[in-house]
Amino acid sequence: MGVIEAARGVLWARRHAPDHPVYGVSLAHERFRPDELLDQAVAAEQAGFEVIACSDHIAPWWPAGDPAPNNSGNAWVWLGAVGQATHRASIGTAVTGAIHRYNPVVLAQQVATLEVMNPGRAFLGVGSSEAMNEVPAGLDWPDVDEQQERMTEQLQIINRLLVGETVDFTGRYFKTRAARLYTLPDRRVPVYVSAFGENAARIAAEHADGLWTLADPMQAPKVIGAYRKSREEAGKGPGEIILQALFSWASDDETAFESAREWKATLPSELYTDPIYEPSEIKAKGDQVSDRTFTAGAIIGSDPSSHVRKIKAIGKLGATAIMLMNVSSADPIGALRVYGEQVLPELRG
Repeated sequence: MGVIEAARGVLWARRHAPDHPVYGVSLAHERFRPDELLDQAVAAEQAGFEVIACSDHIAPWWPAGDPAPNNSGNAWVWLGAVGQATHRASIGTAVTGAIHRYNPVVLAQQVATLEVMNPGRAFLGVGSSEAMNEVPAGLDWPDVDEQQERMTEQLQIINRLLVGETVDFTGRYFKTRAARLYTLPDRRVPVYVSAFGENAARIAAEHADGLWTLADPMQAPKVIGAYRKSREEAGKGPGEIILQALFSWASDDETAFESAREWKATLPSELYTDPIYEPSEIKAKGDQVSDRTFTAGAIIGSDPSSHVRKIKAIGKLGATAIMLMNVSSADPIGALRVYGEQVLPELRG
């Protein structure tokens, strides 16, 4: 996609974006124990975040203690607890890999149940996963084309189930026989697709209620542009544009950076395409990322006004929702409190 088309995509997104996007927090099962993460969820709602999402992993991004503790609690068990511990925020996955280890009927059943127990609050974020979440479960890691084909079939099944259909489906990868959600929520649960590239953005445009992508000013316009073009060609409305970034706050800049350093391991692009699944190998790839590259793509520091400024810049890309992943390992609850007291009020102005 050319520069002009990408720019048109951002302008289109801005026209349809609200004056004040929704602000959400994404919480990291890879770094924190589920009970610690539940405390963060409660603190996030108290701080005024409108959405609480979580990652969904089998393996973490680094070995234990190198450079940080690692975990990988079950996202769906945890979300059930979050629904009971909080009261208003939307809750869901950011994101669940929908290619292998989850059957689409089971995914639809899980998120429908979450919505029944928390009316008006559940959503499903899906993506094409990483080898770290499939290979440890004994599954082969397919190439990118197959990943996206599998995700598309899953979305076709999930969407039909969520509107109450009885689904007979025979695809290349998935089959259903008279599948049905016998416990169906009153509200159809929204589905969002994570996209790093243009083809995934087209899948999001066709099969989801919105696009979930990184708040990268170099990458996001092309992804948004492809999403816009597909939505318009299909005669659909704009949908949601959800942009995500890492944030780390601490009482001083050095601590904010050092306590988030392990998240470099999320940046190498080959981790999303190649059969790399051992945490030690993943971390080795992340070690090759420079400090400058890491900080350029994240919101890191002790000054809340700097966080405000960078988040406002994300909003200018046309976000309807901005998801901020809390990687403030030195003081995650303190970071959420600072956001509640000094960052979110400024953003909402």
